[in-house]
Amino acid sequence: MPNFSFIYLSNFKTASFLLLLCFKLCYTQNSSIDSLNLIFSKETKEVKKLQLLEEIVATASNTDFKKALVYARLAINLANKTQNKTWQPIFNEMKGRIHANLLELDSASYHFDKAYNGYLETDNKKGQATTLFKIGWIYKKGGAIEHALQSDLKALKLMESIKNKAGIAGANTRISEDLCRQERYQEALDYALKNIVFCKENNLTNELIYSYTNAGSATIAMNNPEDSYIYFDKALSLAKKLGINPMSMCDFMNNRGNALKRLGRYDEALLDYKKVLELSKQTNYKNAAITVTANLGEINLLTGNYQEALKYQLQTIKHQEENSDLANLTENYGHASTIYEKLGNYPLALKYQKKARIMRDSTAKIQSDKTMSNLLTQYETQKKEDTIASQNTQLAQQRLVQWLSFVVVTLLLGFLIFGYRSYLARTKTNKLLEAKNKQNELLLKEIHHRVKNNLELVKSLIALQSAQLEDSKTKDAMIASQNRVQSMGIIHQKLYQGENLGCVEMKDYFLNLGEGILDTFNADSKVKIEYAMDNLELDVDTAVPIGLIVNELLTNALKYAFPKNEKGIISISLSKPNSETLSLKVIDNGIGKTIGIKPTGTGFGSQLIKLLTQQLNGEMKEESLNGTSVLFNFKLDKAA
Repeated sequence: MPNFSFIYLSNFKTASFLLLLCFKLCYTQNSSIDSLNLIFSKETKEVKKLQLLEEIVATASNTDFKKALVYARLAINLANKTQNKTWQPIFNEMKGRIHANLLELDSASYHFDKAYNGYLETDNKKGQATTLFKIGWIYKKGGAIEHALQSDLKALKLMESIKNKAGIAGANTRISEDLCRQERYQEALDYALKNIVFCKENNLTNELIYSYTNAGSATIAMNNPEDSYIYFDKALSLAKKLGINPMSMCDFMNNRGNALKRLGRYDEALLDYKKVLELSKQTNYKNAAITVTANLGEINLLTGNYQEALKYQLQTIKHQEENSDLANLTENYGHASTIYEKLGNYPLALKYQKKARIMRDSTAKIQSDKTMSNLLTQYETQKKEDTIASQNTQLAQQRLVQWLSFVVVTLLLGFLIFGYRSYLARTKTNKLLEAKNKQNELLLKEIHHRVKNNLELVKSLIALQSAQLEDSKTKDAMIASQNRVQSMGIIHQKLYQGENLGCVEMKDYFLNLGEGILDTFNADSKVKIEYAMDNLELDVDTAVPIGLIVNELLTNALKYAFPKNEKGIISISLSKPNSETLSLKVIDNGIGKTIGIKPTGTGFGSQLIKLLTQQLNGEMKEESLNGTSVLFNFKLDKAA
């Protein structure tokens, strides 16, 4: 008995604290409402008035639903008067919630439907989802669990589409509740436990309360009141810590009372229920008042106080019948039958037993498990189909990149062959027709000019194609192709502008190539290119592949060597140690390459460098110390 005395004392202190908290909140919030009303009366701007009304309705909803209903009605009238499509659904949702808590379900459904349609019109996905949660709650009160699950799954998909983590957690909480109402308790518990982890990982403290609550509901239905009490007590303790409003405290305290009742701790359960009844009356929270009235009827039945139990039970049944609250009528008809039996009133006991059986049959889950499973399967299937569609899109984009790369390489090789044959033709023509040398020279310049123009046309076509792409990797590949075409175009430009039609001055060529690539990457303010070389002329067959190699190396350096807009230097050096050897160096002082990390990109550029190096019968050496250094040695006498 001493430990019971301690429990009574502890519960008395808790009750005093909650009542004091409730009075304090009521006083504070009434003061806040008075202050807001004063500001509202002086405000002239309609939008500001609507903002103030939202705050007033929300504040009043924490203490007195009747008062909140008056303000919500005023808010809707003002929103309708000003034809404010943003605020109309917000206030309809708020007013519907108030009606729902007062168990005025028809009025609640009317305003939720208006809110949902308003959110659809303004494409407010979060508003659509939160309203669907409330519509689902109405379905649950009417026993239509399949429709409730449809609403909750639809809301979950909306929350996932906008990546609203709190909304995702809220949807999972409601789905767990739907499963629990269908007596699929293990699945409900699995959803709740998964949601607890999700809430903790994402610091969703408010949603964590409801996840604990759902875990408690599932475990109490599985006849595990010990675990249920732990979950409900965690929810109540966290709610107290966060200063949750008195009406929500009614729900959490009622849940803990249910677990205490199952544990046979009737005195403690009775104290929780009485606190809930008092708080619900103070806040006009009709839903909680009816729920706890039913629990008071059951606890008095369990403790043998049958007359008191009958009073509460008949009051509960009356409210539920009046409001078409079918979800718990079967259970309460059964309790009433048991009470009449205990009191020796067998005709009424039989009457309520028949009512319970009829109600159970009318709300039986005919194919509901199958329907629920189908709904969940459809949802999971839709998620898989969305994932597959996304993967197919990525594959299509990769195939596009491969196809475009093939086309570009084919064009490059075609132009190389064309240029080479043109050059041979020009050389033979010059030898045979020395008398017409001037005319041939003009002809060759015209050919170079036309090749350069054709390359510009190809570059423009690639630019137009890339402008229609959304995938960043595909765009990068297209930009790289543009730069490759540009590098060849500059060579033909230098050929028709210069005096020597067969050779390109490489330092001037690299200068133009570097400026073009810096401009492409908007990097001229952060990266400087140095040309550590003397003037050197190369024939077109050597200049083109070397130009493409330098283009790839400059592109890679600008993309990866200087992250986060870091400044840096790239050095290009081309020399001819002897008549048979050509040496090329491209060095940057960037971050270098990390051993063991897979290179970024498609790898096409690296393959092109290797191919061109082999074409010139060269060797490549790469070092990554204080940046990246790439050295080439080409044997000109054996060039392919």
